[in-house]
Amino acid sequence: MKLLRPTLFLFLFLFATNSFSQIIRTTLDPGQAPPPPSNWSKKNKLGFDISEIAFVNWSAGGTSSISGLFKGEFTRTYIKDNHKWFNELIVKYGMNKQDGTELRKTDDAVQFNSTYGFRKDTLSNWFYSAKFNFNTQFTNGYKYPNRDIAISKPFAPAYIFLGAGAENSDKKKNRTFYFSPITLKTTLVLDQDLANQGAFGVKKAVYGTDPLDPDATILIEEGQKVKAEFGILFTGYMKSEIYKNIFYENRLTLYTDYLNHFGNVDVDYDTRLDLVVNAYVKANIGVHIVYDDDIKTKKDVVDPVSGSKSQVDDGPKTQLRQVLGVGLVYAF
Repeated sequence: MKLLRPTLFLFLFLFATNSFSQIIRTTLDPGQAPPPPSNWSKKNKLGFDISEIAFVNWSAGGTSSISGLFKGEFTRTYIKDNHKWFNELIVKYGMNKQDGTELRKTDDAVQFNSTYGFRKDTLSNWFYSAKFNFNTQFTNGYKYPNRDIAISKPFAPAYIFLGAGAENSDKKKNRTFYFSPITLKTTLVLDQDLANQGAFGVKKAVYGTDPLDPDATILIEEGQKVKAEFGILFTGYMKSEIYKNIFYENRLTLYTDYLNHFGNVDVDYDTRLDLVVNAYVKANIGVHIVYDDDIKTKKDVVDPVSGSKSQVDDGPKTQLRQVLGVGLVYAF
């Protein structure tokens, strides 16, 4: 969290100073010829969705609640001749509060994508490309209502994809497909407690019996914090206006490792329907599906003797998150 905040602030600061310098140059030199068009293009979008429901002496019953979700999307694209360099930063953070319960997290994501491509001529949509992708989260994650044991933390996990391949990018149709037969996937679990548990597929710690106390165990080797895989990556992006002011957006990532269960595909699919009311108000419906056999779900277990609670692995399962929101959007 301490590392990500300065990074985000620096990103916003550079953007602000760049825009301000352009204004100053235009103001001080009104007679100067306009500069040539920049090879850089940019898009910035901030959004805040909120939903609230309250009950006072409501005979049918109900629980008052309020939810908020902050979203930010920032892109920078460099295009010159046959070269294209696309950069994208996506941040999300959501919270929910209900009567009788503590504040709970509903969404948490930091994602950075960077793709460099080269094509033979300016008419072709095919690029020889290299791609870098990074994903993590801002704060600890819990399996509510259990807030004593964190099941994830910042940089635990974090995922890095780095590879080379071919990309088809069609600006008119607003779609991009990327395929890489040589992609390095690195999983980081920089929290030692989670690494010792073997969370997110890293090698777990090795324990043994204490020679001085046969009923006790001792740590022989700590769990590894890094797991490297080498495999095939496919990503796809598409956004289209299916009806006036109704936009359908899809993001898909598929990955399989050559050495570890080849053909067992990790899936990350995010689909969203945006209903535009006006330039500042938008409703959205979204579904996010994730499957990764390295991510084991947790279930709570109560010791019948002591009554203490603990969490054990319950195997990999399909993860599903559904979102329905109405909020404000500011693009600049």
